[in-house]
Amino acid sequence: MIAKEKVASTTGDVAPAPSRRKSTRGRLDDGSANPVDIHVGSRVRLRRTLLGMSQEKLGEAIGLTFQQVQKYERGANRIGSSRLFDLARILDVPISFFYDDMPEEVKALSPVSIVKGEASHSAAAHQEKDVLARRETLELVRAFYKIADPKVRAQVYSLAKSLAKASEEE
Repeated sequence: MIAKEKVASTTGDVAPAPSRRKSTRGRLDDGSANPVDIHVGSRVRLRRTLLGMSQEKLGEAIGLTFQQVQKYERGANRIGSSRLFDLARILDVPISFFYDDMPEEVKALSPVSIVKGEASHSAAAHQEKDVLARRETLELVRAFYKIADPKVRAQVYSLAKSLAKASEEE
């Protein structure tokens, strides 16, 4: 427990220091993970999965346990700049990759926006799983790129588009 600082007044009395805003360490007021951290973590997961790398293997490469990698990917733990640098090197992407495709609503919930009181949306509204982060999407993409013949890949792509269009019309 941290003791409150005391401030001496001009009369010699000792009064409690003015209260400071408690650090949210990037979390939202309800204690949930910041959507920016969740987005960055989902991009780590996306790239790791597209490479066919396990959480354990990624953890070994950066000197962490797979549980720590899980926490990063969920946004439960924030990724420091040096760790993000290492992840970018290991996953063979530029650092900007982790911030690509970030929705404006998520950008508005950055820690500085929270401290300034500019963030007004709840975290729950922005924590819905991105379709690109779903396991089935990642497995589909990996399987698609394993098709060696470009003509066959084009036919599979055309088939998927046709099926999607047909299901929209139903």
